[in-house]
Amino acid sequence: MLQDRLKKYAELIVKCGLNVQNGQEVIIRCGLDQPDFVAMCVEECYKCGAERVKVEWSYMPVTKLNYNYKSLETLSDFTAVEKAEWERKVEKLSCLLWLESDDPDGLNGTDSDKISKANQARYPFIKPYRDALENKYQWCIAAVPGKEWAKKIYPELSSEQAVEKLWEDILNCSRIDGNPVKAWENHNKSLAERCKFLNEYKFDKLVYKSSNGTDFTVGLNRRGLFLGGGETTLGSNIYFNPNIPSEEIFTTPMRGRADGKVVATKPLSYQGKLIENFWLRFENGKVVEVYAEKNQALLEKMVSMDEGAAYLGECALIAYDSPINNTGILFYNTLFDENASCHLALGRGFNNCIENFEKYSVEEFEKLGVNNSMIHVDFMIGSKDMSITGITNDGKSVRIFEDGNWAI
Repeated sequence: MLQDRLKKYAELIVKCGLNVQNGQEVIIRCGLDQPDFVAMCVEECYKCGAERVKVEWSYMPVTKLNYNYKSLETLSDFTAVEKAEWERKVEKLSCLLWLESDDPDGLNGTDSDKISKANQARYPFIKPYRDALENKYQWCIAAVPGKEWAKKIYPELSSEQAVEKLWEDILNCSRIDGNPVKAWENHNKSLAERCKFLNEYKFDKLVYKSSNGTDFTVGLNRRGLFLGGGETTLGSNIYFNPNIPSEEIFTTPMRGRADGKVVATKPLSYQGKLIENFWLRFENGKVVEVYAEKNQALLEKMVSMDEGAAYLGECALIAYDSPINNTGILFYNTLFDENASCHLALGRGFNNCIENFEKYSVEEFEKLGVNNSMIHVDFMIGSKDMSITGITNDGKSVRIFEDGNWAI
């Protein structure tokens, strides 16, 4: 892989993704797969004026050993060190960069029930800090190739060849050739224009239909907005891009208004395992039935993580004819697969999808119909023949998607 392309990618992530400002702290969470690239990102952060950059390394085989050998009590523990780290994040509003590279099957053989119970026990301690940080700091999720992930996509290639090929896929999907920062400025502008167009309709609900069995209606929030591309932090007014790549335009639906069946069109990687060939059925906003050919028990556990896990937190619109989907690759990674076609998300909704969201408290968002949960899990439902119709508050029908792509 040519070093100049990797340097441009690191610069894009730090300048356009995080938009690191002078004097800020940065935390980078990553695996051991691409240490040289991590070093490039660290250097770019310092060039942008970062005061301190902390790298938090992880290694999935060790994570798997911890899950297998630690007791539930130990896994559930919220330590004094963790408490201090969360307090510092709230105080400093540290920028957070995730560099994903994990094996999609890396936690096969672990006890999903044990992991879920540990996460449920820890969530009440973590939630106040997450609420305090909501919409106030810059964060970005990007990807680098890991050997196991690359071999999952390209099993016919050697590990070295697979990693090289996945690097090419990641860079191409991330618009790094030419002037990537300028390319993302133009991309954000295009997404913003489409959001403006959608928001003018003030849709009451969306109706999804596909020949695969999807027949689904979801109600939208009366105060809801469609967003896409970059976001701006509260207070400091710093513009950043939380996902690289990103093709989605999304909104937060109204809790309690979803009915029908949705069929997933791509596998879902959850807790290091793949849930495959699955569907969900909703009544009055809540999942009441699920089915999966592989890992159904994990899907059932996911929708029961807490009271809000069975409700929707996001509806995202992405053309089937999208740059990521047109690669013809199944990435087995939500960052890419969710941006290949339309998706929904179970769990926590987005407060900033509510008009004048800065005026409301956490408690008020729930009263306004924004779902609250410890999870936010995207799953893909876009198909080549999907139609999506928007119904306005005065009953007018507007075809938004036809044959999987934008109709407006």
